[in-house]
Amino acid sequence: MFTLRFDMRAPGGGASATELYAAAIDMCSWAETRGALVAVLSEHHGTDDGHLPAPHLLASAIAARTNQLAILLAAVPITFWDPVRLAEEISILDIISKGRVSYAFGIGHRTEEYEHFGVAVAGRGKLADESLALVRRLLAGEPVEHEGRRIRVTPAPATAGGPYMLIAGGSTAAARRAAKFGLGFIAQTDSPALKDFYEAECRANGHEPGVLQFPVPGAPTAVFVADDLDAAWDELGPYLLHDAMTAASYRHGDESVASISRAETVAALRETPGPYRIFTLDEAAASIRRGTPLPLLPLCGGVPPDIAWPYLERAVMASEQA
Repeated sequence: MFTLRFDMRAPGGGASATELYAAAIDMCSWAETRGALVAVLSEHHGTDDGHLPAPHLLASAIAARTNQLAILLAAVPITFWDPVRLAEEISILDIISKGRVSYAFGIGHRTEEYEHFGVAVAGRGKLADESLALVRRLLAGEPVEHEGRRIRVTPAPATAGGPYMLIAGGSTAAARRAAKFGLGFIAQTDSPALKDFYEAECRANGHEPGVLQFPVPGAPTAVFVADDLDAAWDELGPYLLHDAMTAASYRHGDESVASISRAETVAALRETPGPYRIFTLDEAAASIRRGTPLPLLPLCGGVPPDIAWPYLERAVMASEQA
């Protein structure tokens, strides 16, 4: 019982993008009958290490090579997308995957990405609301009159009304957006007050609260399974540190996001129980028996596939052992 996440970072010291993308698709195909629950694909733009900018394309390739694996795009910054083209891509991907792809929408947090797309940061919340409303209307399959023009998305998605959607974020604005549209909410921070706010806003908008996911304090978000922990940290440490430091650089002064580590050395990353963990086989199996799927990031920081595969295979062993 494990999840897979792919960010597709390809820094200079790791494997090439060509190797990593091929490996991600192969890993999903291999893992779907071995305990994988979902493949999560993230989205960022204009990064130094080539973070995945086109999750729909990778999701399409994964869907074509799998039969039952769920795929979650999280988080898709809806403010960077033309809503009509986004609705069309969602519809076709829903058809290709036979309804296996779901979405968590956010608004992005890097000013560099707003500059990349020529979108103003000011007013991004209003833009997100307008885009989400239009996407949902278009996925219903009927022509839409919008700003004086007639729009129709064809073919309609395989899933009536479009695939499953959530909102991702760590603010009351994100929780309010989820509640307004009657969607589930993936929170980036462990905040009981935010949970209460979301539930109250849902009911105020005439909706029952949807699926809620809040981070568990101290729980890892990127796990590897190894026979020899010292050897594994020596081998994987530089890749994990690159991922940790790059992710942290996107969150200047924001200490609320559970998946962020402020470690600046491999030793510090290992010594501080946090998002990045390497488990023994027994530790991994025990975690699964407690009901916690292993959150695997097999190609973290550009780990070469020939190094990554044995760790993935041991995670499957732990799942079978549990």
